[in-house]
Amino acid sequence: MQDDSRLKQKYEVLFQHLNERQRRVVAAADARFLGYGGVSSLSRVSGLSRSTLHQGLKELDGTSATPERVRKAGAGRKRIADRTPTVLQELEALVDPVTRGDPMSPLRWTCKSTRQLARTLSDQGHPVSHPVVAEMLRRLGYSLQANAKTMEGAHHPDRNQQFLYINKQVKRYLAKGFPVISVDTKKKELIGAYRNGGQEWQPAGTPERVQVHDFPDPRVGKAIPYGIYDVGRNLGWVNVGRDHDTATFAVASIRRWWSAMGSVLYPRAGQLLICADGGGSNGYRTKLWKVELQALANATGLDITVCHLPPGTSKWNKIEHRLFSHISMNWRGRPLVSHEVIVDLIGSTTTQTGLRVEAKLDTGTYPTRVEVSAEQMAALCLRPHRFHGEWNYSITPERVKPVRP
Repeated sequence: MQDDSRLKQKYEVLFQHLNERQRRVVAAADARFLGYGGVSSLSRVSGLSRSTLHQGLKELDGTSATPERVRKAGAGRKRIADRTPTVLQELEALVDPVTRGDPMSPLRWTCKSTRQLARTLSDQGHPVSHPVVAEMLRRLGYSLQANAKTMEGAHHPDRNQQFLYINKQVKRYLAKGFPVISVDTKKKELIGAYRNGGQEWQPAGTPERVQVHDFPDPRVGKAIPYGIYDVGRNLGWVNVGRDHDTATFAVASIRRWWSAMGSVLYPRAGQLLICADGGGSNGYRTKLWKVELQALANATGLDITVCHLPPGTSKWNKIEHRLFSHISMNWRGRPLVSHEVIVDLIGSTTTQTGLRVEAKLDTGTYPTRVEVSAEQMAALCLRPHRFHGEWNYSITPERVKPVRP
């Protein structure tokens, strides 16, 4: 019994440094040294089965064809897909997008987690673990997929022609040295200690602590970043409002950009091209948007041309990829605790391609549900273009002396 205890201690220390083949060969050598009853004794002490020890004895006699291998070629447990070829078909039937809505499918309208699939296959007579299910899914050509925003809804028949028209206008304005801006409202942001998507480097174990629930504080409100992106000079301006995203707020943002940046960069410009989405506060159906643009043209003396993107193509707006995406990356993982923090983070956004951004806080109030009369619309100096005049139009100043900022 004392020898068995010593052997057991020996194997507990030694087996940690040996592979499967080396363990059975060492134990088999000790069993042969003990003589009769050695296999039974070593099986009890080492934890190896008698058949494993007999295999080790054969390998000691040199009967192993490939001594450098741990196991013989083809040895080990066979894959379930090899033992039961139909399991792949049954697994594919569970995750097939066509059959998942079938009333007879056991996993219809459920998430395709590997644990659920493994449980379902086990109930169907194929005991399998969830890592094996993941391996089989990869063999079938499946991978983890996220939702992709590619469906734009119904395409307007003149969608491509409108993009070509916008591109032609942009090139013409840039060639003449006139400003071309892309405008839009960025996603409204909660103000306070709320979770912000993304990650940033912090000392290990000290993440930024934020609120559990994203319930907005009505006393603080939200931040409404309205962006103006200068296409020709790769410059951005963001007007951070805190009241309402209205057409008045949109044009006020453009006015602030022109006063602080545009008029300085383009002192001799007499025309301005605005590329905007088809909806929202700067949509082509919004009457107040055009009334406010008329006031802007009167105040600046600019001939303002607006080209709207076709319906359902807002993600194609240049400001989304040239400005807003970089702002989101710049403040990822940081709680936006105040309007001032948002302004500072936006203003510090830069890229290797030379993007520079300025941001200002807008404390003005912009009431909603402002009615525009027919007389106001009739008084506009608005000229629709021949090609889709509802999307493309120009607004000229009234015949008054312009007030330069």
